[in-house]
Amino acid sequence: MTLTRAELNLEIKRLIVAECQKNIAPEAIGDDDILFGPLAPLALDSLDALQLAMALQKRFGVRLVDSKETRRVMASVASLAAYIESR
Repeated sequence: MTLTRAELNLEIKRLIVAECQKNIAPEAIGDDDILFGPLAPLALDSLDALQLAMALQKRFGVRLVDSKETRRVMASVASLAAYIESR
């Protein structure tokens, strides 16, 4: 089953909320919102990144092994979706 981009974005947002234990509606996360760092609305940290990477591997079969690539890919929901679609 192939997801549309909107469905994929929502699925990623749901993973973020569940894995990073954020008390926010997945729909409230913007596709282009910065995910990590003090200026990010969710202010995700390195532990969140690890949990999210493991969840992405389990759900979508994608592995993030290079730290520079991981930072780029996990910049936003949109960048995560583009990465997953490219695999």
